[in-house]
Amino acid sequence: MRKKSVIVVIISSLLLSAAAHFFFIQDWLDGRFMIGPNDGLSQMIPFKKFIYDQYSHGNFFYSWAFGLGGGFYSQLAYYFSTSIIFLLTAAIVYLLETIGLISPPDLLFWANTVLIVSIIRLALVISAAAFTFKYMGIRLSAAFTGAAVYGLTVMYFRHVVYWEFFTDAMLWLPLLVLGTEKIIREGKPGWFIASWSLMFFNNFYFAYIHLIFLFIYILFRWIVPLSQEEYSKRKQLVLFFTAGLVSFCISAISFIPAVYGFLNNYRPAYEADIPSFLITDNILYASKYIILPAILLLFLFVPSLYKVRTYRFFALLTFLLVVLHFSPLAASAFNGFSAPQYRWEYLLSFTAGGCVAAGLQSLYKIRIHQLLLSITISFGIYLSAGQAMAYIIGPVLTALFEQQMDIVMQLFFLVAFLLFLYVWTKKTVFLVVLQLAVVASGLLVVNTYQQLIMSDEFAVDRVSRDFLQDPKYNGAEQQRLIDKVQRSEQDPLTRIDWMNDLRNNTPIVQNFNGTSLYSSIFNEELLFFYWHDLQIDMGRESVSRYATLGNRANLYSWLQTKYWMRKKEQAANAPYGFVPFAESAHYTVFKNTLTLPFVRTARQVFYEEDLKKRSPMEKEHAMLSGVVLEKKNGTSHFLAPEKNTIGEADIQAVNATYKNDKLKVTKNDGGIVITPHKSSKETKDYYVEFYIRNVHGKGFALKVNNYRTTRKPAASIYKTGIQTVVIRIPKEKQIALRLPKGTYELKSLKLFEEDYKELHQAAAKKIKQPEINWDKNKVSIDYQNETGERYMVLPIPYEKGWKLKINNEPKEIEKANFAFTGFPLEKGNNHIQLIYRPPFFSLSVALLIFGVAGAVWLVRRHSDKEKSH
Repeated sequence: MRKKSVIVVIISSLLLSAAAHFFFIQDWLDGRFMIGPNDGLSQMIPFKKFIYDQYSHGNFFYSWAFGLGGGFYSQLAYYFSTSIIFLLTAAIVYLLETIGLISPPDLLFWANTVLIVSIIRLALVISAAAFTFKYMGIRLSAAFTGAAVYGLTVMYFRHVVYWEFFTDAMLWLPLLVLGTEKIIREGKPGWFIASWSLMFFNNFYFAYIHLIFLFIYILFRWIVPLSQEEYSKRKQLVLFFTAGLVSFCISAISFIPAVYGFLNNYRPAYEADIPSFLITDNILYASKYIILPAILLLFLFVPSLYKVRTYRFFALLTFLLVVLHFSPLAASAFNGFSAPQYRWEYLLSFTAGGCVAAGLQSLYKIRIHQLLLSITISFGIYLSAGQAMAYIIGPVLTALFEQQMDIVMQLFFLVAFLLFLYVWTKKTVFLVVLQLAVVASGLLVVNTYQQLIMSDEFAVDRVSRDFLQDPKYNGAEQQRLIDKVQRSEQDPLTRIDWMNDLRNNTPIVQNFNGTSLYSSIFNEELLFFYWHDLQIDMGRESVSRYATLGNRANLYSWLQTKYWMRKKEQAANAPYGFVPFAESAHYTVFKNTLTLPFVRTARQVFYEEDLKKRSPMEKEHAMLSGVVLEKKNGTSHFLAPEKNTIGEADIQAVNATYKNDKLKVTKNDGGIVITPHKSSKETKDYYVEFYIRNVHGKGFALKVNNYRTTRKPAASIYKTGIQTVVIRIPKEKQIALRLPKGTYELKSLKLFEEDYKELHQAAAKKIKQPEINWDKNKVSIDYQNETGERYMVLPIPYEKGWKLKINNEPKEIEKANFAFTGFPLEKGNNHIQLIYRPPFFSLSVALLIFGVAGAVWLVRRHSDKEKSH
């Protein structure tokens, strides 16, 4: 392709991309952002800020500030830690910061960059698709129009606003197709290696989706050859395999840790039935994922176009992907055979773009009678789809999309008329106008979608400069209290339990070590710690969040949480041992008076197997009295049992009936009242444990005295599947369980009294703390074991990637206290070194070197073959 043509395509793509963002550009000038109020603000912007802050300070792998501590390189690879687009953006930002052109970037800065990066990214998407279609033998103007159909899809803007990293996949897809075509047509593996290496490195999840598409694409290419001279299928397979293996090796330094992070996460199995076929939206008028352009529908019913191989190939792929769009089973397959998720429809946009490009290339083959028949069939489909809208997507959504439906129909008539004029007259001017109309139609649809659906209906217009400083997100009053705590606290490892409403990533937003995290990928040890081992209620059931420590003083002290901040009306739930430290007009900060050291040692050893049937409170006592190990190597130390006093308590139903484990609440805030019988004077808190679920599968809020938590509906894909709840409440005369009106299964009630004897004993120990040096991913501790301690246990989550040396000798790390790091101590001096690198890092580096060498050899080999011919 000539250099001039390349420049024209790039400039045209940039202008087209800017026009596609016209609505959001207007919003941006008015002080609003291209960010969703939920995941956009809760995950995308905080994670970008967090990763940039870590990378720019030379920390690439692990952070104590990532939730309760974690390998963010591996766990955030699903998001931005390995995103090529983000890494390039971060490099430019770092350069600008280094030379003093910008201040250190904050949340507002990253919010501002979303629109700019999106415009550039979409321009690259359109350019890449145009060059790919051109390589496949389609003239440049038709290829660019098809690329516009691909890029101007509602899914692109939906993804940018809510899950920005999803849209990177749209850039890699045409490059992957180009690489595939290079092998099929020319036997050249260079493009394939480069594109797949970038894809594997960039995001393992979309690499998986693209692998599925690659198999489908190659199969269809073999069924429908597009040129006379193509490499044999055997030679293609050899090249695909070897080039794919080399690509994997090159990307291993990112791909392997990312996949390990995904596999080390835990999601409960999706239990609902997944139908093979189900119509849930209307892809002609009203869909959150894709709205097929009118020109595509008109082309699909023209028989003569199917004589053109390139068109037939893309049309068959398009038909297949349309069918798969209406298959929840396919959506599950694209999501790793988990819950159905519709994140792959940009593949359909690409094949639709190829179909349109190939159709425009072959318009001369269309006869007027064929076109009239196609217009009639297409109009009938549009009419039927419009009438079926209310039935398919419901009357509420139909009303929501009505204006968009009108626009789509008007565009259909316009495109049909222009297509008719060209087929009738064969004048080039009508072809040019037709292509402009196709592009303009895409612009109108996406801008209408941005305004009517995303902004007006789903509240994207709320995300403004003011909102980023609102108390519901990051209020100045909250930040002043956090700053006051940090100024007064000398220990850099201290945590603060504070979260703004349901935004679990508040610690990242407000720059402090917290106790909460919201992410799709977690260290499963922490999830099991919350769900199964200690049964810590988070205030909200969710598989993708953990938050707070259930106001349980034992856990706060063990996990270095010295401060607890809440709105003043929630102060009654302050954990035991916490006293007021600071306050403002609306918030109070409490300080822990029963703190424990970061480094704890133990002589008494307990084993998880022996504690399985013990209560969460008893497990806390074991953690305070000694160490709990996973691998059994002896006999557990004796642990005094705690009495379950529910049998001595009086239980009364209020605005409800309770019989045979069935609780029927007749009025909101009804339930049961538990009156404990003669509790000990030493009792400070109660631990209430019970199994509860809504019989009809509804989600509900549960209140126990002043404590409130929520449970997911049975059909939710984000439910934990854990029905047993443990609630800590301050000692009171009565314990009231209040629920919304409904019918519940309530059973296995238990009641324990906590006097915090073990916590007081642990906090009273006067042990000289060793010096701790934590530098990025390295922890050094010098400990003199003068009292014969058997184990050291640290509140660092147990995670593959940590390597331990004691006195320069490699030692094994054990999982201690259910989810944390422990190891045996030696007598006398213990020089302890802990170093974290992503899982299988050394292997990944070796594979990278092997892959680069293999790529050079493979490309040169086939280049030499071509020269010899």
